[in-house]
Amino acid sequence: MGKVWKPTEAKQFAKQLKLNKPYYVVFRQATNLAPYEDDGLYSAYTFTSRLPFTGNACTDHGFSAVTLCQNFGPVHEEPPAGMRNIADAPPQVAGPVPEGYEAYLDEAEIRGLEKRVADGSHPNKRRRTGGWRV
Repeated sequence: MGKVWKPTEAKQFAKQLKLNKPYYVVFRQATNLAPYEDDGLYSAYTFTSRLPFTGNACTDHGFSAVTLCQNFGPVHEEPPAGMRNIADAPPQVAGPVPEGYEAYLDEAEIRGLEKRVADGSHPNKRRRTGGWRV
């Protein structure tokens, strides 16, 4: 288990970090808006240089270590266990092909899958959302 810096420890984080080493920040997701997404994802930040006037470590795009810790903290030294990186592909929740299907699809199967997709996402068959503009 690596060290964790809270937002109140931002200056300590800026002094203790090592350049060219990734540090991790956890982002919480609203599962009511994205029901198939994980409730927590982490993102990696690598500090590669120091800012000219303050001497604080910064990323390639000039994002300061103090700012990262204060705005998105706590900052983790190691990737949080049981979470996936926000940049990785999410797991597939559902699809027209069953789990573990490895055979080649012939023309009839492809046409059947295209028909299922077209029937499910036809713009004229969608329910209208509320509002005064109908």
